[in-house]
Amino acid sequence: MDLERMRTLLTALQEARYAGVRSVSYDGKTITYGSDAELANAISDLEGRIATATSGTPRRRRWATVASKGL
Repeated sequence: MDLERMRTLLTALQEARYAGVRSVSYDGKTITYGSDAELANAISDLEGRIATATSGTPRRRRWATVASKGL
């Protein structure tokens, strides 16, 4: 999938999510997501693919555990 098509799809997914709709139509196709979480995952995946396509490296997320004794 080319970069412009991914950006167009991302815009369609974001608009649908903000409108509270779970069905998205683009290029004559309709996709219906079962929940908002599925739609959010699709948006996140597409954002990662766009980041990889533009920078050449995948977007990284860091998770860390922080603890304190409260001193």
